[in-house]
Amino acid sequence: MSNFWDIVWLMFSTFVFIAYLFVLFQIVSDLFRDHELGGGSKALWIVGLIFLPMLTALVYIIARGRGMAERQRAALQRAKSDTDAYIRQVAGKSPADQIADARALLDAGTISADEFAKLKAKALA
Repeated sequence: MSNFWDIVWLMFSTFVFIAYLFVLFQIVSDLFRDHELGGGSKALWIVGLIFLPMLTALVYIIARGRGMAERQRAALQRAKSDTDAYIRQVAGKSPADQIADARALLDAGTISADEFAKLKAKALA
């Protein structure tokens, strides 16, 4: 039965260690993401994370946790808007926009009715 509890303890300690590493990486990335915090302050937080990691991580989360969440939310919103802008740029115009442009060309006399029909079929295909 001793082996069973050794395995349970190993799984629990591994889980805690990995969770701790996630917290440390999140704190370090938040430090570099924060543009309002000066370089000296960032260096002090890093030194604290190296020499007193548990205490420093706990103090950081208590003192700067709210700002940490806001910076994370802002970074996610920036990434989403950048992705949406890229998709809009690559995707091109919608079929309705293509047909409207072709209609404008037809009305201006730039293209014939046959060419308009071809452009309309191509947009709808």
